[in-house]
Amino acid sequence: MSLNWRTYRRRQRRSLFAAIAVSVFAAVLMGTIIWFFVAGQFAVADAQSTGPETAPVRDAAFMKEVTPPRAIQDASATEVLALLEVKGRAPSTGYNRENFGQAWLDVDRNGCDTRNDVLRRDFLNVSFTKSSLTSKCQVASGLLSDPYTGTTIFFERGSQSSKSVQIDHVVALSDAWQTGAQLLTPGQRASLANDPVNLIAVDGPANQEKSASDAASWLPSNKRFRCHYVARQISVKFAYHLWVTPAEHDAMAAVLNKCPAQRTVHP
Repeated sequence: MSLNWRTYRRRQRRSLFAAIAVSVFAAVLMGTIIWFFVAGQFAVADAQSTGPETAPVRDAAFMKEVTPPRAIQDASATEVLALLEVKGRAPSTGYNRENFGQAWLDVDRNGCDTRNDVLRRDFLNVSFTKSSLTSKCQVASGLLSDPYTGTTIFFERGSQSSKSVQIDHVVALSDAWQTGAQLLTPGQRASLANDPVNLIAVDGPANQEKSASDAASWLPSNKRFRCHYVARQISVKFAYHLWVTPAEHDAMAAVLNKCPAQRTVHP
């Protein structure tokens, strides 16, 4: 079929307008995608808390305090960080877990071991095993709002399933050994290993990833928890006369610079 010039030109203009519209749409779409990955998604992911974080504790009164060598000052975490000695690590020679007493003792003599104390303290919707319905010691299940990843984890007691939630020593015992715990008495080291301030229930894989790292080499992926996390480490190190390495000190200071109102952490 032949086309006259007018019809031809009309179709050409429509094609041109369609091409322009497609180009504009593509440009807008590409701009949106670039913003999402560069300014949007990553900007949200990198957001830092501008104020102090609250402790991830549901029933703090259930666990009794242990007695550290020195009481934690109720002050800004930055001020207490300035009181910690800064020097290099001591050798790890002689370290083993037994240096800090038997794992999960009932140091506060409330009838329950420390692991179950922490699970009950930090979980929501806690249930207990049939054998401990009266004492409410052995946790069977619960929900954890994990501070390290920002996710919610359902915990169910079992040989394999229990690994999904682990109890983290916020100041790892190996790190403590290399920053002053060698100088503590056996009783003080047992207190450090069972101190409620130094213990929180967290995502198992995140805890494994952290291992014995200090703040210079590992921080929680949940950036909104970092201020509180660092403040806990500072509180524990102050209470047990532990020091920080130069790199650790600088990492802690960098985190607290974003939340100057953050205070120390108490049981």
